[in-house]
Amino acid sequence: MLTAIGRLGLGIFLIVAGVGHFVSTSEFLAQVPPWMPAPELVIFVSGVCELVLGSALIVAPSKWQPLVGWVTAAFFVVIFPGNIWQFVEGRDAFGLDSHVARLVRLLFQPLLVIWAIWATGALTAWRQRGNSRS
Repeated sequence: MLTAIGRLGLGIFLIVAGVGHFVSTSEFLAQVPPWMPAPELVIFVSGVCELVLGSALIVAPSKWQPLVGWVTAAFFVVIFPGNIWQFVEGRDAFGLDSHVARLVRLLFQPLLVIWAIWATGALTAWRQRGNSRS
């Protein structure tokens, strides 16, 4: 029950963030490093990813939830360099207008990874799969 609530909450969070990529594109530009080609495209693609992952967290059948969890966790890892870049460069966005605020934001990224794995039972499924092979 608690994991279902966690999955729903993370799904809604990702859907809201995904919509934000299209509504507040300029805010997301602060997180795209200059070495990334086509920054607007990066924002739109990551927005679509968040919409798909958020929806999958909410509606995917339970047998697919562990996979959704791992993919969501991997997504959070893949976008982390943008958050680091925002911190290093001191780029203001999303109300993060100080180094302290941007640093706190960085500390939340691992929590999102853990949240995705926990709420989908991904780690439990992986462990059970490993035990069934023994």
